[in-house]
Amino acid sequence: MTDTHPFDVLVIGGGPAGIAAAVRAAECGSRTGIVDDNPNLGGQIWRSSTERSPPTEAAEWYLRLQKAGVTALSGKRVFDQPAPGVLLAEGDEDLLELRYRKLILATGARERFLPFPGWTLPNVMGAGGLQAMVKSGLPIRGKRVVVAGTGPLLLAVASYLKDHGAEVSIICEQASYSRLALFAIALWNQPGKISQSLELKRALDGVAFAPGSWVTAAHGRAALESITISRAGKPQTIPCDYLACGFHLVPNIELAQLLGCQIRDGFVHVDDLQQTSIANVFCAGEPTGIGGIELSLAEGQIAGLAAADRDDEARKLFSARNKAQRFARALDRAFQLRPELKKLVAPETLVCRCEDVPYSRLQRHTSWRSAKLQTRCGMGPCQGRICGPATQFLFDWTPDSVRPPVFPVRVESMSPATRNFETLKP
Repeated sequence: MTDTHPFDVLVIGGGPAGIAAAVRAAECGSRTGIVDDNPNLGGQIWRSSTERSPPTEAAEWYLRLQKAGVTALSGKRVFDQPAPGVLLAEGDEDLLELRYRKLILATGARERFLPFPGWTLPNVMGAGGLQAMVKSGLPIRGKRVVVAGTGPLLLAVASYLKDHGAEVSIICEQASYSRLALFAIALWNQPGKISQSLELKRALDGVAFAPGSWVTAAHGRAALESITISRAGKPQTIPCDYLACGFHLVPNIELAQLLGCQIRDGFVHVDDLQQTSIANVFCAGEPTGIGGIELSLAEGQIAGLAAADRDDEARKLFSARNKAQRFARALDRAFQLRPELKKLVAPETLVCRCEDVPYSRLQRHTSWRSAKLQTRCGMGPCQGRICGPATQFLFDWTPDSVRPPVFPVRVESMSPATRNFETLKP
C-alpha cells in the first residue's frame, strides 16, 4: 500500500544543507517535509553516536527543525519520479508517494574510492565509512589503523578514531607539501578554519602525517594484515588491522540527473537563488560543489527561503555563501588527485566490485556506455556509485544516463499496478 504525503516544499537529504533548507522554508509558513535514507537526520558530519550527543551547532538546528513543524521521514530512499511533482520513496516495509510544489535537492556527497591491489580485502574501508561503523558500535580500541587518501576528512577521521582508542600509526595525504602550504595560506582570513586545524593538530599529537604519500597495495590472506605505501618516492610496508582510505568526495547527483537538471563539470548547475535548470527545483550543498559545512548551511538557507518565495531574505546570505565558496575553490585546488594514482591498478585489479570486472577488461573500451554494455560495469547493487567515479578518473569516462530506480528497490515498489498518479496542480 502506498502512503501519500503532500508538501509545499519537499527536501531530499537530511544533512546540514537539507536541514537548513527545511528549517528556513518551514519558518516561512510552508508545509515542509524532509526525507533521508538514514535512520536519523544529520548526515555523516552531524550523525551522533551511541555515546555522544550531536555537536552544539547541529543541536540548535535540530531544535529549530522541531519547532518549525517540519515532517521528517527518515529511513526512506527516493528512487523514482513517476510524474511531475511526484517522487517515490521506499522504506523497509512501506512505499511513499511524495507530492510537492517546490523541491530542494540536498543529496550530499559520498567518498571517492580508487582501486589498487588489495583494495577489496576485508577491513579496507572508506575513511568516513570506518568512522560511521565505529559510531554504530564497531570496536576499534587497540586496533592498528592507517588513514590514507586526500582531503580534510582524513584528519577528522583520524582524530575520531584515535579518540576512541585506535592506534593510528600514520596519515598518508597524496597532496604535496607545497599544495598544502598554499591551502593553509588561503585560510588566513577564516579564523574558524584555523581554529579547527589547530584543534585537530593537538588531537593528533604523536601521529605521523605524510604529505605526498599514498597506498600502493594492501596485503592479507583472510583480511587486511599490512599495506605498502609510497612515501617520498620509496616503498614502505606498515602492519595494520584497518585501512581507512578515501580520495575526497563525489557529489550525489543521480536524482538531479533523473529529474533532468543541468549538470556542469560534474555538479548540479544552479542560479543565484540555488534554482536548477528545472523550474521549482532547487539544489544545495555538496551536489553544487564540494565546500564544507559552512557552504552547505548557506546554500541550504538560500534554497529554503527562495522556495518559500522570500528572495529578498535569501539574498542577505549571499555574502556568507561567497566567502564559503572561496574556501571551496581553495579546497579543490589543494586536493586535486595526482596522475600517479592512475598507475596503481594492476591488470587483475577489480574496478567494478559488484560485477567482478577487472581493469584489464575495461582497458578494451573507450566509453562508460561500451564498458557497461559489454562487461556489466556499473550494473551491480551500487549502480556505479563506486566504479563510476573510479573509471572517470582512470579513463576520463562520464556516465551518460540515469534511469529509475536510482537505488535498488523491491519488485512490488516498481509495479505500476500498485500506483495511480495525478500531476500535482500548482
